[in-house]
Amino acid sequence: MKKFVAGPCVIESAELLDKVAEKLVAINERLGVNIIFKASFDKANRTSLSSYRGVGLDKGLQMLSDVKQKWGLSLCTDIHEAWQAAPAGEVIDVLQIPAFLCRQTDLLVAAATTGRVVNIKKAQFLSGEDMKYPYEKAIKSGAKEVWLTERGNIYGYNNLVVDFRNIADMLKISPTVMMDCTHSVQRPGAAGGKTGGNREFVPAMAQAAKAFGANAFFFEVHPDPDNALSDGPNMLRLDDLESVIEGLI
Repeated sequence: MKKFVAGPCVIESAELLDKVAEKLVAINERLGVNIIFKASFDKANRTSLSSYRGVGLDKGLQMLSDVKQKWGLSLCTDIHEAWQAAPAGEVIDVLQIPAFLCRQTDLLVAAATTGRVVNIKKAQFLSGEDMKYPYEKAIKSGAKEVWLTERGNIYGYNNLVVDFRNIADMLKISPTVMMDCTHSVQRPGAAGGKTGGNREFVPAMAQAAKAFGANAFFFEVHPDPDNALSDGPNMLRLDDLESVIEGLI
């Protein structure tokens, strides 16, 4: 069965989390899927110092825990430093390693020792075959389940391109390979100190990844992405998510 992860880029408010969670629950019921809810408590890799980062670890984990208790959804979030793994692992079902940090040994080891699923996003400067080594770090450190995620490669300045052969290569390493359908359409740093993007290509990215064997799909979604506090240009509109997932199943 295909896996799906979706949610806003960053925690903005409890109201936003509830609105997205309610929609995900409805999609799960209608389509018979089990979308994992994703939101970040901190975006430590924003382009500018003045960019919104989030609500922080303690408040963020409490807000995500509230989502789990109220809506019954499994949770995914990013961790950026090794010390965050243990407290996050008490609440979160899937600990996500950001692409820029996928070679950070201490971070991978800390995530692995929580016993949670570890989702490692492929760095923009690595090939799919290179992900053998981050995967092995996590597995040898005790992780029982490790996913790998494709999100494109740097192509000159302010641009990404997806080599879908990476999906096939990573399927030789991990049984679960996810396509990050929204970050792969980013234009990093291309919007005057913020990340730009082309959300109109998200459905096609998902379908192309499916054709290459991807069996999990990641979407950042927002009810009003043009006014989101992070990653708005590449986020999918919340109301469009159901039709995209329906096309994948």
